[in-house]
Parts: sequence; C-alpha cells; structure tokens
Amino acid sequence: MLPISPASLLPADLAQATLIGRIWRDGPCVVAVRGGEVVDITPTAATVAGLFERDDALDIARHAPGIALGPVQDLLEQALRVAPGAQPLLLAPCDLQAVKACGVTFAVSLLERVIEEQAGGDAARAASLRTALQATLGSDLSALRPGSEAAQRLKQQLQQRGAWSQYMEVGIGPDAEVFTKAQAMSSVGCGAQVGLLPSSAWNNPEPEIVLAVNSRGQVLGATLGNDVNLRDIEGRSALLLGKAKDNNGSCAIGPFIRLFDEGFTLDTVRQAEVSLLIEGADDGFVLEGASFMREISRDPLDLVRQTAGQYHQYPDGFMLFLGTMFSPVQDRDVQGGGFTHHLGDRVTIASASLGALVNEVQRCDAIPPWTFGVRALYQSLAQRGLA
Repeated sequence: MLPISPASLLPADLAQATLIGRIWRDGPCVVAVRGGEVVDITPTAATVAGLFERDDALDIARHAPGIALGPVQDLLEQALRVAPGAQPLLLAPCDLQAVKACGVTFAVSLLERVIEEQAGGDAARAASLRTALQATLGSDLSALRPGSEAAQRLKQQLQQRGAWSQYMEVGIGPDAEVFTKAQAMSSVGCGAQVGLLPSSAWNNPEPEIVLAVNSRGQVLGATLGNDVNLRDIEGRSALLLGKAKDNNGSCAIGPFIRLFDEGFTLDTVRQAEVSLLIEGADDGFVLEGASFMREISRDPLDLVRQTAGQYHQYPDGFMLFLGTMFSPVQDRDVQGGGFTHHLGDRVTIASASLGALVNEVQRCDAIPPWTFGVRALYQSLAQRGLA
C-alpha cells in the first residue's frame, strides 16, 4: 500500500471550506480550519456540540480568536505518524452528540439486507440468493418512493408471493430505519483502527455521509463515516443489530465536519459521490466502488425529521449516518464467498467536498479500549479551566 498523502484527506476546495475538528493536545480540543490553517478555539467553544447550539456557529468557526497551530496538512502528517495503540492526535470531530444511523436507504443496500436475512448469516449462500431475489423483485426498487401507493402495491404483491421482508418494510415503507450506531464519545477518527468482532467471518465497511445536527434539528454541516457492518451477525437475526453495529472501534467519523455556508450546502450533499477503496495488507486485494447520493430513496432532511422531533429529542444534538448503497460482493477468499475483511485492510472513504476518512481494520479486542467518555471530557475541561 502506498503512503497516504495528507492533502488527499482534505476537501478539493480547501481554501473555501470551513472545517471543525477535534485534536488531542493537553486533552480534547476543538479546532477550526480556516483557509488551510488550524486554530484551536477551545476557549470559545469547549465542545463541538456546544458550538453547534450557537446561532453564530459559522462566524465563530471563521473568526473566533484562538491558538494558531499551523497548516492543516502538517497536522494531518503528524496524525498519520502516530503509532497504533498510542493516543491519537486527530479525534472524531463530534463529542457529546448521539450517533445515529439510517439503514436501507438505497435500493442496493435493501437487496443486500434481504440476502443477509435469507442466508441466515451464511456468506456462501449470498450469490444464489442475489440472483433469485433480483428475478423475484423484477422491478427497479430505486424508482420507488418509500411510502407511496406504488410501494404499497409492490408490498402487497410480494406478500402474496411470500417474499416480503422486514428490510423491505423500512426500505420502501413510510418509516425509515434509524438506530443508535454508537455512544457519544466512542467514535474514532481518521487514521485510527476500526474494530471487528472476532466471531464475525462476513463483514464490510459502509461508506456514508454523516450530517451534524443540533438540538433544534438544524443541520449545520457534514462529514464522512464508516458504519462498520457485521453481515453474518445481523443476518442471523435483525435483533442482533446492536451486537453487529456497536462495538469497540466500530464507528469511524471524520476527518472534519464541514460547515454549511454559501459554497457548501445540503444540495452539495444531495449530489455528492462517495468513493470506497479497500486495500489488503496481506493479500494485495483491492476493491473500489462508489455511492451516488442522488440515488438515495429518502431525502436527508426527511431522515433528520424521522430521527428527531416532538416525540424524540437530542439536547446535545446528533450525528446522522445517511446510509450506503455500497455492499461489496466481489469474491475475495473463495469463489462465491463474496467479500469480507482481512485484518490489516486499509479502508478509504472519500468525497471531493469532504476529503477522505482512512482507517485500518483490526479486531475490536485488539485495538485500544474506549475509556475516555463524557465524564472524562468534563473532568479534562474543568482541569483546564474551560468548564
């Protein structure tokens, strides 16, 4: 694998971007990237969640006084040199926010979830099930609007054929699947190791765009995420979703949150392309793919509204994974066996306006345990006179 260029982790239009992130100095610090320069603004914004509650969050990110830390590429170069297991320099760019995720928001991911369910977690059955399901469905699910009369008619037809699935219910029905991906403070950042359960033999990354939303339901910006997925665990039972999704190092977010402004809006997200590159360290395996946000079945704002509102509040805001259309099916180890991770894989998730999120795959019991939570954050801020 070639070395990672720090420049490749940054938006293509870096000079116009306003970025918010977190780094470790004498504790977690909130930084702003302005025109490619890093400024520690922790004295003004002690937490990212607190910053996003401010009506003038964009102005603070652009103009608040702070400690100049030099070019962002230099910081990223240092962050990439941190040894595995050591305190990372670059942290996930969120802190107190809940981390929520939407599933089955693309037609392709709907098909793959149904395959997992019918295969009962057995990867060897996936290829034959995929062919049979495509023949059974017989229509382009991406053309269906969830909750529409056409979707309801298809549901009735599939029920009559005994082909209905709980995943189709959330894929084309009126209600989106929204689940808790990770606890606040547990996400890892760019350059960190992500974790797999040792018992999982069929798993994959899920490259996604992640929205940053405050307590009032306002979307302030976006970043990249890897919703690490254990296909065999969830395939055994949808009730094992928590076991499949929320493990040590199973959620990566970063490298920075890009704030919405006159040049970067929710429409930019709606038209974004999200690429995925998987590079094997032990076998030279390479897999590339892409998701196109224009093919999402539910608008991002609809997903935000289905996550929070009068029935469910998030006083510290939330990060919302929007779902992926990319479920890798390329054979890796045996013919017909599909894709699964090897330890040491490097996963790169990228989008032109957001940069790139890079992580190495290891076992979740072999990477550093998560020990720095909300209490530790506030103790650290108090010791520094910031809380």
